[in-house]
Amino acid sequence: MLLAHSPAEHLRSQQKMRMAEAQRTKRRVAPDERSTQQGRPSLENTGAAPESQPGMKTEAQASEPSLSKTPSTELSESSPGSQIWDKVRRATWSPTSWVSEAQGLEARAAKARAWEAQAFEAQSRASQSKQNSVLRMIAAPLAKRKHLPEKLQVPEKEKSKVLFTRPVWSNKVEYILAQVGYSVRPGDLWHFTFLWLHNGGGSFLLIYIFMTFLIGIPLLFLEMAAGQRLRRGSINVWKLISPWIGGVGYTSFLVCFIGGLYLNVVNAWTLSYLSQSFQFHLPWEKCPLVKNSTDFDPECAQTTPSMYFWYRLTLKASDRIEDGGPPVLSLSLSLLVAWCLVAAFMINGLKSTGKVMYLLVPVPYLIVLCLLIRSLLLDGAVFGLRHLASAKISAMYSMNVWCRAGTQVLFALGLGFGPVVAISSHMHPSNNCLHDAFLVALVNLVTMLLFTLFFFSLLGFRATVITQHCSEKSAEILMNLVATRKLPPEAQPPLNLFDRPTSIFTSWLKSLPHPIKSMVLSHVPECSLEQQFLKVKEGPSFAFLAVTETMSFIPGSVFWSILFFLMLLILELSTTIGNMQGIITPLQDTFSCFRKYTKLLTVVVFVLMFLCGLFFIRPSGFYFFKLLTEYWIVLPIIIIVIFENMAVAWAYGARRFLADFAILWDRPISPIIRWLWCCLSPILLLVLLVTTLIHLFLKSFTYVAWDSSTSKEVLRQYPSWGLLAMIALVIIGILPIPTYFVYCLTHGIPFNVTSWHKSRISSRCLPLSFQLSPIKEVQSEEILQDDN
Repeated sequence: MLLAHSPAEHLRSQQKMRMAEAQRTKRRVAPDERSTQQGRPSLENTGAAPESQPGMKTEAQASEPSLSKTPSTELSESSPGSQIWDKVRRATWSPTSWVSEAQGLEARAAKARAWEAQAFEAQSRASQSKQNSVLRMIAAPLAKRKHLPEKLQVPEKEKSKVLFTRPVWSNKVEYILAQVGYSVRPGDLWHFTFLWLHNGGGSFLLIYIFMTFLIGIPLLFLEMAAGQRLRRGSINVWKLISPWIGGVGYTSFLVCFIGGLYLNVVNAWTLSYLSQSFQFHLPWEKCPLVKNSTDFDPECAQTTPSMYFWYRLTLKASDRIEDGGPPVLSLSLSLLVAWCLVAAFMINGLKSTGKVMYLLVPVPYLIVLCLLIRSLLLDGAVFGLRHLASAKISAMYSMNVWCRAGTQVLFALGLGFGPVVAISSHMHPSNNCLHDAFLVALVNLVTMLLFTLFFFSLLGFRATVITQHCSEKSAEILMNLVATRKLPPEAQPPLNLFDRPTSIFTSWLKSLPHPIKSMVLSHVPECSLEQQFLKVKEGPSFAFLAVTETMSFIPGSVFWSILFFLMLLILELSTTIGNMQGIITPLQDTFSCFRKYTKLLTVVVFVLMFLCGLFFIRPSGFYFFKLLTEYWIVLPIIIIVIFENMAVAWAYGARRFLADFAILWDRPISPIIRWLWCCLSPILLLVLLVTTLIHLFLKSFTYVAWDSSTSKEVLRQYPSWGLLAMIALVIIGILPIPTYFVYCLTHGIPFNVTSWHKSRISSRCLPLSFQLSPIKEVQSEEILQDDN
């Protein structure tokens, strides 16, 4: 009974073991089936189901019959209890059946593992396909953005939301030429020579270089950086930096506009002289003859031909500023031609302006080199260069000389007017404008030195020629007086005086006893070479009287006069172009309706300025010109520069301002610039302002006028209304600063901005050649100049 029962017990134990193995296999297969079912959608998305994969369908179909033939299949089709009892009833125990069942279980487990491996492989392929599709979706917009700047394909729906930024200079050379052309203005060149001559000589040059590095280059960099970083004109750029100081932009615009009115008047004078230079005998070499007579004009006979031509034939100057009269016709035509030339150069925006600068800026340097070489070969040039090299140590301690040098630095670099900001606003934001500031200031200084060499050589020659004529004429007069016994014989000049008139007459006059010398000087002038050299007028008279008269003494005077006035014309035209850029750019920034009509705006502005400029070519217009240049323009410029410095250094923050550029340039900026902006420059500018106010208060309110009755220059007092007019212009010019300050207070506008990026998209978001900014984020969008 024990032996009979033992096989049955053994059979039941084997059945339990098989049931446990079947359940474990089922638990292993169930997750595989779920993972396969989860992997199918991914595959379906790629277009391949598991059943359609090569090899997978065949194996699945082949496994079904084999699985159905095994006992484990029967277990899956019935309940575990009935399956066990059926097996017990039907099957009789034998080793062979037990081995076959074990082999079937192993085959089923092996096929389950194969199915698991195939499902995992299919899921991996589906996941990889999904990742590739995501990468393609991400890469598509990037590729589209990459090709967008080249093809400029903007959807029609986005055109209303997107606006191009303002055009930039074609290259950095055009930009530097534009800055140099604007800063090198003829008026500053002869004013620098006059200051050198009367303010310590070489000592003034040292002071000027100091002031250039202390306030000139830092403030030039400040204006360049503000315009370049914010890409705005003078009106809007200071609002973004510090809203409370935003009124300084309007003041700068007004000063630029009023200065532009009389700036092109100098071109009209130059064109008039240039047109008159194409004559075999220059009209200012000799006095004109009276009509139907061989006598000279009596008014010209009482003065020099150059002075007569300047006051009577060119300006047709009145005797007083109160005298009116219509504009001079000849100068009106010259003024019209000058404005037409400027309009032709600027009508197509930066596209034409940049190309014109290749001609307007280098040519004057070639001409001045020719004139300099010729002037150095003239008799008396050494005397002029000797004065150039002289220096007065006492000038180093003169506050007046330091203030004159500081004012000259501001005007020589064109600070405060606005064109520096406007020209820089068309440059790439990542450009290193600190290097540009050093370069422009250096070129400006070298230019002034070249012209000073030329002017001093020319003035030495002029003094030598005039002193020689004076000595010869005085000797003739003294000989006649001695012959008529009006003077004693001791007043007889040497007979060999005509060999070297200047030196012999001067030495002879110094050797005379004091009583005889007093008698001689009561009849003739002293004819001092030193006094004649220093006898130079300030302002336009320096070029149109002193230099013009000297040109008439040079052999081949026609040729050299043409070169000289052509050089002046080109220099003044390049300055006028820069000045007009400082007017047109802010207008387009402020009024969006002007952006699409650049040509029309240019023509309208030029016509307006031509009509207003006619005021300065009336017979009394020259006196108003001197009133503005000598008394009015200085004070507003100093005030503008002070507030610009305050806006960047204190309102926005010099450290923060320089940090923005350090990020763009990927290198730190020297803290010396920040120290100059925050500490030294404000102090020097305030001292300059106070000194200028004191100087204007103590200075006599006078002007040099032409007296037609005596044919001489006389000193006259400005009328009381002229003083009131000047004060009114100063107040009108600086009034926008406090007005806009009050406006910000009443409207709750903050003192400074938190970020520039709120008002415009960062320039680093897109390539600099193609920057787009949504109008929704930009209230005052960039200008789009119309080049069509």
